[in-house]
Amino acid sequence: MGTGSAPEMAVWESIGGYGQSALCRYRLGDLTPQRRAALPPGLFGEGICRVGAHIWQLTWRERVALRWDARTLEPLEQVPFNREGWGICAAGGVVVTSDGSGELVVRDPDTLGPREVIHVRCEGIRILGLNDLAWSARTIWANLAGTHLLAGIDPDSGEVTDVVDARAAWERHLRDPQAIMNGLAAIPANGQFLLTGKTYRYLRHVRLVPVSARSGVRTIRRLIAGRGGLSV
Repeated sequence: MGTGSAPEMAVWESIGGYGQSALCRYRLGDLTPQRRAALPPGLFGEGICRVGAHIWQLTWRERVALRWDARTLEPLEQVPFNREGWGICAAGGVVVTSDGSGELVVRDPDTLGPREVIHVRCEGIRILGLNDLAWSARTIWANLAGTHLLAGIDPDSGEVTDVVDARAAWERHLRDPQAIMNGLAAIPANGQFLLTGKTYRYLRHVRLVPVSARSGVRTIRRLIAGRGGLSV
C-alpha cells in the first residue's frame, strides 16, 4: 500500500493484491473514499505519487506503471516499467522509485524513463529493503521493508543522513505477518508525514525526529547483522 498527499489534504491510497488492487482518493480524516478505481485483475498495485495533475501508480511484477487523473481517477495511460515496482515519490523535478533492493532509480516525471541509479549506503554499508518513499526538505525518506525504521537519504550521494525509529506508529496485528509498516507520505508542513501499513486500521500524522547520526548508524548495523534490537 502507498499513500500520497497534496496541499488540499486529499490522500490517495494504493491497494494491492491480484483481483483486489485499486486506487482510492479520500479527504484526509474521512473513512469512505470520495472516488475508487479498480485495477485490472492481472495487476498488483504498489507505490503511488502525485506529479502535477496526475497520479503515477506502480505495479509489483507486471513491469508497467499507470497514470491517472488525480481528481477524477480516470485512467490516462499505461507505460512500460523496467523493474519491480515498490515505492515512488516526486523529488523536485524528477521521480524516484524503489524495488526493494539497495538502489533508487531517478526517472523522468512524464514517462518514468530511467535517468540514473542511486546506490544507497550507510557508512559504506549497502542498505537493502528500500520500500515506500517520500520527499521532504531535499531528502528522500524510505521505510526499510519489514522494520520500523525510516532512512533519510541524500539524493546526491546516496548516503543515509538520518534514521528514525517509527515503532511508536506500529499497529499490533496478531497472526497477520503482512501487517507491516508500508505507507509513507510527506505533507506540506515541513517535517510532518503520514504513516500507515498493510492492513493497518489507522493513518497516523507524525513529525519525524531523527536520532543522532552515530546512534542511527548503530541501529542500521544491528539490523544488517540480524541481531534485532532496533530501538534506539
